[in-house]
Amino acid sequence: MLKRLDTYIIKKFLGTYFFALLLVLSITVVFDYNEKMDAFMKHDTPFEKIIEYYINFVPYFANLFSPLFTFIAVIFFTSKLADNSEIIALLAAGVSFNRLMRPYFISAFIIAVLSFVLNSFVIPPANTNRNEFLNKYYKNKETTYARNNQLMVEPGVIAYLERYDNPSRTGFRFSLEKFDDKKLVSRLTARTIVYDSAYRWTVKDYMIRNFDGMVESIEKGTAMDTTIMFEPSDILISKYDFETMDTPALKAYIDKQKQRGVANIIDFEIEYYNRFAMMGAAFILTAIGMALSSRKVKGGMGMNIGIGLGLSFSYILFTTITATFAVTGATSPLVAVWIPNILYSFIAIYLYIKAPK
Repeated sequence: MLKRLDTYIIKKFLGTYFFALLLVLSITVVFDYNEKMDAFMKHDTPFEKIIEYYINFVPYFANLFSPLFTFIAVIFFTSKLADNSEIIALLAAGVSFNRLMRPYFISAFIIAVLSFVLNSFVIPPANTNRNEFLNKYYKNKETTYARNNQLMVEPGVIAYLERYDNPSRTGFRFSLEKFDDKKLVSRLTARTIVYDSAYRWTVKDYMIRNFDGMVESIEKGTAMDTTIMFEPSDILISKYDFETMDTPALKAYIDKQKQRGVANIIDFEIEYYNRFAMMGAAFILTAIGMALSSRKVKGGMGMNIGIGLGLSFSYILFTTITATFAVTGATSPLVAVWIPNILYSFIAIYLYIKAPK
């Protein structure tokens, strides 16, 4: 059961967190609108569409800033408690430092769960609407073509497209190779291939070569409807696509693309693991902030806030840097995402040991 101390600290923690987040989001919305205002006027954007865009905009940026403001909230209100000698009074009254950490971790748990739910189920559909709005009324970043794509559409069946154009739903210089126990048994080549729907394709100006030992048979034609187990979405991969997938769909997509031998899914794996790493970040940054700001220092809480801001910005910078390790192949996406949490866990342990008990 929660004691009065717990509810007091939880209210302070979450109150400061949501107030700071709301304040910065308000400023962010104003700056974002100011940046896009000319484009909105140019495209005669309906006012209700702009309102809908910013409704979808808020959850995305709230979650983006969540680790930063978790840390800032802890630093700010804990420094204030220490400056008012409230922490000294609690420790003198026999409340252990470990007991004092309980409401902090309860608050961190609430933020972590909220962040995961937003990341996994709320933000992806909001991002879908947000990206559609931006593509239509601001700047179109939709991927409409692909080059030099090779993927395994079925076990032992490899497809290759030199180029695919989405507006015309047409691929050029297509080949489909079938293997049996690593032996090529059939090869279809076509000048063009046109997508119909649900794995239905029409190959044009095609040639099929079948191999039976040393015997080869050839079949040619001008057009043929066929079923090939891939769709344009499997090759029209944009770095923004992972933002629109909920966590189960993202995991299924990664597994599917890995089975097909698609290589450019690093961003998707980083996003998947990052959704779980952010939950750990809430606890780590809370522990660092609490241990760092629980000591009363001369000159007020300005020093603690300055150190806290430095650490929080360094954490965000470090997560960006380590993500590039996975992109360059230096390490796996799982390791790259969790390196900042591991490093800052040691910082948290050190500061906890040095904190006043």
